[in-house]
Parts: sequence; C-alpha cells; structure tokens
Amino acid sequence: MKSPAKPTPSRRCVMGAPEVDICETARHLTELFNHVDTDAPDALLTQCPAPKNSVNALRILLDILFPGKITATPVDGADLGVFLLRRLSQVWRLLHGEIRRALPYRWIGEAARVAGARAPKVDHLDRETNRILKDFFDTLPMVRKRLVADVQAAYDGDPAAHTFAEVLLAYPGLLAIAAHRLAHELYRLDVPIIPRIMSEWIHTKSGVDIHPGATIGNAFFIDHATGVVIGETTEIGNHVKLYQGVTLGARSFDLDDKGLPVKHIKRHPTIRDRVVIYANATILGGQTIIGARSVIGSNVFLMESVPPDSVVSSIHPDLHIREKNATEKT
Repeated sequence: MKSPAKPTPSRRCVMGAPEVDICETARHLTELFNHVDTDAPDALLTQCPAPKNSVNALRILLDILFPGKITATPVDGADLGVFLLRRLSQVWRLLHGEIRRALPYRWIGEAARVAGARAPKVDHLDRETNRILKDFFDTLPMVRKRLVADVQAAYDGDPAAHTFAEVLLAYPGLLAIAAHRLAHELYRLDVPIIPRIMSEWIHTKSGVDIHPGATIGNAFFIDHATGVVIGETTEIGNHVKLYQGVTLGARSFDLDDKGLPVKHIKRHPTIRDRVVIYANATILGGQTIIGARSVIGSNVFLMESVPPDSVVSSIHPDLHIREKNATEKT
C-alpha cells in the first residue's frame, strides 16, 4: 500500500526569533509523520488506543478487585454494592472507547498484514466491542477468586508477612500478578495493544515484567518482585514461587524467509506445579520443562528440561577470606 503524500505547510515562517526557530522545527517535524490508516513506524497515532485511558481503566479494575487499594479512603461494607456498580460502569465506558480503537489492529497491525489478515466484510466494531466487554466482565469473579489464593500464597510463602492487609496493600508482586490476570483475560479475547499497555505500566510500578500472554496457575507468589521477567508463551502451574531477578525467557529466535522473528510459536519455558525458583535464576526455551516440585537454585542458567522433584544448583567459585593488612584497614 502506497502511503499518501505528506502535507507540506503552506505558510513560511516570517516571525522573529525565537518564534521563527520554533516554527522551522515544527515544519521539519511535520514532514516526518506519516498519515496512513495502517500500522507503520512513522505513522501519526490518531486512531489508536490512548495509553492514559487504558492505565486508568486498569487502576479502576484493581480497585474493583481490591476495594480500598486504589481509592483514597477504605470502602465501607454497607456501600460495597454501590461502589462496585459505580466503578464497573466507569471501567466499561473507559474500555469501550479504547477497545473499539484497538480492534482494527487485528488486521491493520504489521504482523497481521504480513500474515495475510483481512478486514471483516462488514464492520461491526461496536457489537464486537460490547461482546468483548461482556465476556471480560464475566471473568472478573473468577479473577477475584484467583487473586485471593495469590494473597494467601504470599502470606504463606513469606515469613516477613504479618497480616493479609500488608500483602494486599504493600506487596509489588501481588500488584503485578493482579494486573497480569486482568491483562491476560483481554489478551485471550484477542484485544490488541491494550493488554501490553497495562502490563508495561505495572512493570514501571512493580519492577516485574510479565507479558499478558503468559499463562499462570493458581496461588502464584513473587517474593521481592524486582527484576522478574516472564515471557509471552511461558506456562506456569499452580503453587509456584519465584524470587527476585528470575527470568523465564526465550532462546535465539527462529527466523522466517525474510529474516524476521517467527511469531506465535512456543518460545518460553513451562514450569510445573509447586516449583520454587530462587533469585537471579534464568530459564530459557520453549522446549524447557521444569518438573513438578523441583527447586531451582540462585544464579542457575538453564536451557534444558529437568524431571520432577529435582534440585538444580550452580557450582560457585571457592571463596577466599583473609584479614586486611595494616595499610588496607580503614
């Protein structure tokens, strides 16, 4: 598809400095934005979802699942029904506009176009948006139940946790998991862009990077949270515990005939039930399976499967400890 000609400003800059310099910069920048209706690296983002609205929707959803976590004041039990009704209405309105703007990327997105996707014969964006929102709202009670199990797992898995309220209000790992469970449901409903906006915003808040495509089982706990990376096709079972700095990533990418990474294939590991992975461990590869009840030690680098009930550790260099001499002492 040939891009339309880029507009050329009809007026020259005739003002004095600094206005003329500002005007000239604006003129040169204007020429660098492409006015196309398809996905392009130089496109002017006029019809895409607004990140601010997607993030605000996520914040409201977190408030629905954990009333009082986002709001300025605690929610009284007697007012809970009214509170939830009001917040659900707000998030429906916010997400409706953003999802409607995102849906065309199912066929105008670069990867979709390369794969040969075509626009539907009849455009029913409003109907499809309403269907997605209804299906998404239907998942919220299930998400809430799973998050309660995540809170319990955090309390049981961390001796420093003294109250459930502490876990609910303060733990960044729980925040990351809650956002992921919400974004994942939108991802499963084939909503473009928005799930990734949500997950990357939480990444900035919690230090945890979970792609919304990752599948995560019940009672999941990330202790300390910072630096954890979980890739798109990762599968995690039930009652799994990760520590800070863990990477569940991909090996080298398969390339297509154009030299581009092949998408929609299993690239990240599978972690079975009741596995514990300690700090800064790295596990790579779509064919790598960590068997149930295994323990992966700190700083392990692993690109092969291990059977159930394994203990995997790395061999550390010998430590040498000596007393400082007089010139070294401070």
